[in-house]
Amino acid sequence: MSYQTIDGVRVWGQPDEGALSQAKTCAITGNVVQTLMMADHHKGYCQPIGGVVVYDGQISPAGVGYDIACGNKAVRTSLMAADIKPRLPQLMDTIARRISFGVGRVNQEKVDHELFDDPDWDVYKTIGKQEHDKLKTLAHNQLGTVGSGNHFVDLFEEEKTGRLWVANHFGSRGFGHRTASGFINLASGREFSGKAPGEKMDQAPVLLDLNTEVGDMYYRAMRLAGRYAYAGRDYVIEQVLAILGAEADMEVHNHHNYAWKETHDGKEVVVVRKGATPSAPDQVGFIGGSMGDISVIVRGKDTAENRDSYYSTVHGAGRVMSRTRAAGKMNWKTRTRSGGEISTERMMAAVRDYGVELRGAGTDESPFVYRRLQEVLDAHAETVEVMHVLRPIGVCMAGADEFDPYKD
Repeated sequence: MSYQTIDGVRVWGQPDEGALSQAKTCAITGNVVQTLMMADHHKGYCQPIGGVVVYDGQISPAGVGYDIACGNKAVRTSLMAADIKPRLPQLMDTIARRISFGVGRVNQEKVDHELFDDPDWDVYKTIGKQEHDKLKTLAHNQLGTVGSGNHFVDLFEEEKTGRLWVANHFGSRGFGHRTASGFINLASGREFSGKAPGEKMDQAPVLLDLNTEVGDMYYRAMRLAGRYAYAGRDYVIEQVLAILGAEADMEVHNHHNYAWKETHDGKEVVVVRKGATPSAPDQVGFIGGSMGDISVIVRGKDTAENRDSYYSTVHGAGRVMSRTRAAGKMNWKTRTRSGGEISTERMMAAVRDYGVELRGAGTDESPFVYRRLQEVLDAHAETVEVMHVLRPIGVCMAGADEFDPYKD
């Protein structure tokens, strides 16, 4: 087996002590069946990113995370990358202009969608009409916006064939963030819209029993946020395809911050994946690297080790440097940074060397803050196979100094 078991936690890759400590806390809190850490793991809030916790009849809003249903959509287009390279700078300018990046942004045009007639919006009516109306308006305004942090719209060249791919990465935006905050408040005995006290990163997760009213409400709200994230990623991909004048002939779409009811060892359980990609046998997923590294399309294997992983794998390369360490501390009054280890010049030189046309992004998203993707994929070689290797040629993210509470 490619993993080791440490105090009952199954660990792929090299254990990070801070993340492992969080996983151990998760493992002894609630009705836990199994706790796991993927090879891209690092510290998160309560549950490590790259962490998976399997529960019997319970769910963890903090485990799912504040960016409910963060994930990726990738499509293979009808074009060859070589077809668009001569006009790549102009195309990236257009993508940066047409797609809404950054915190709190609303779409340039209001997107109508059948999702807004979904009966699960009634969950919020139970909480209160004012909260329902505010959240629904926010969701409507932000549908199809990408946000900040590590969220992106990328163009890729497939290594073997030269085909052009488009991919994006973001979740349920402010709607998901406020949903997560609200249910963590309710689970802790506070008002849904109340201001949460300073939560500690290493505290035990607050759990909800699915057979309670609040647990069922959260599960329905989470699933609604999942459908909302899918709709947003669909919309952005459609926008980029229109800019390119291309059609898609293959689609890969998955969450990696979410909870699923699944059957393992003949029993229904709740699998909470935080920064982990589902990898059931023959299930296809997208795993993103940094802006100076490959991304891949993978397929789950039918192996004993994949069963042991509860059909989970990495969601990216995994951070090895914090945002503050990389970019320095931000003074929001003067909008200046100080003390960062990675300079803009160093980042831009690395991105140019890799052949990427970059729009936006700060040094906290530079290639230097991530592991190499191949390293973490190697640790999961018995659980997933790589179908397509993609090299970025165009990367578009929010500007360097965007503060975004909705990032994962």
